[in-house]
Amino acid sequence: MTLVVGVDAGGTSSRAVVATTTGTVVGRGQAGPGNPLTAGPARAAASVAAAVRDALQGRPPEQIGAATLGIAGPATASQFAPALAALGVTAPVTVTGDVVTAFASGTPAPHGAVLIAGTGAIAAAVRAGAVERTSDGLGWLLGDEGSGRWLGLRAVRTAVRTWSTPFAARVATQVGVATADEMVYWAQALPWNEIGDLAPLVCETARAGDPHATALVAEAVAHLVHTLDDLGADGPIVLGGGLLACDTPVRDGVLGALRARGLHPRTARDPAAGAAWLAARPLSPLTPTALHEALLGPRVR
Repeated sequence: MTLVVGVDAGGTSSRAVVATTTGTVVGRGQAGPGNPLTAGPARAAASVAAAVRDALQGRPPEQIGAATLGIAGPATASQFAPALAALGVTAPVTVTGDVVTAFASGTPAPHGAVLIAGTGAIAAAVRAGAVERTSDGLGWLLGDEGSGRWLGLRAVRTAVRTWSTPFAARVATQVGVATADEMVYWAQALPWNEIGDLAPLVCETARAGDPHATALVAEAVAHLVHTLDDLGADGPIVLGGGLLACDTPVRDGVLGALRARGLHPRTARDPAAGAAWLAARPLSPLTPTALHEALLGPRVR
């Protein structure tokens, strides 16, 4: 039996899916960060190999006929193939961007656009399994507008300027400061994880009707829609990342803006399974659409 493996490797974890060429998932695995830029090439490769080993669940690695890795950050197949070969996976290894596998997890269409808002934010035009062009994705200092980290930064800035408000009190409680001066010093240390962790607070507070949080969410939505518009892509649109694939007011706002134009975005589901779909297509007896539904289930709006 020929198997395929798909991997979604990000800055915090790597997830792998092993499936048959007819779309049956036979194993899933997870390991550490797989982004070579942040984890280092050696650690990233080891994490991906560990996730694949976990997903194989004791099956012979020689059964793998193709592997597709969706990697966050710049990467090449040569960085990962040796670690997989040491595991016993000698099949061809294809490395693509995580935006491609996110798009593939939402639609079997050959081309279209994906808008992702998680820790960062980026839009990409995808065609034939490759990125044609991107908009934003420039990191916290130069861009990522509308992302989770952007929301967290905006929350801190708003709180320190409106210190007597309930919104500021919520932010201060979460980060553990008692005065505006303490928040200034806290922020100067650039505690990125804690700043990003404020995004769920902003969403929750916006749901409750807080005017400051509501304004921040509206601003995030406007930035994300502008990022997508700047891309100028045609075809189906897939929304991905924690702020757009999950139930958040940011997702609600983006969906509302796009549906007002007559657009009906799809939702990214399991990027590792999307990578497995990309790996399985050339080997499968099924049509791409039937294979996609077998691996990822019916289309989700």
